Amino acid sequence: MTVISLDTAIQHLRAEDDDAEYVSTLLEAAEDVAVQFLNRRFYADTSSLDSAISAGDAGLSPILITGSIRSACLLILGNLYSNREDSLVGDDFSSMPAGSRTLLTPYRIGWGI
Repeated sequence: MTVISLDTAIQHLRAEDDDAEYVSTLLEAAEDVAVQFLNRRFYADTSSLDSAISAGDAGLSPILITGSIRSACLLILGNLYSNREDSLVGDDFSSMPAGSRTLLTPYRIGWGI
């Protein structure tokens, strides 16, 4: 289940209601990309966060979704929806829109070496 509502995603994409199943799949992928980049999970509200912590499913340093994280996920979603095939820019493969990376970076943990 996604943190961002399907209605919000469809509205953001200006997609047709007939595309709901496809948009749902892309929304799950967009949120997963953000979670993988952040190295932490985010939750829609305190209740969801508390439930995940109690169940032991929250992972390290879980947070509530912020406007920046929501916007980043929607940018990733828009990119996936508009570019339905892998794309190369020069010799560099771009896995995430630059705007999304900028919005997510302040919340990222575990940078590694």
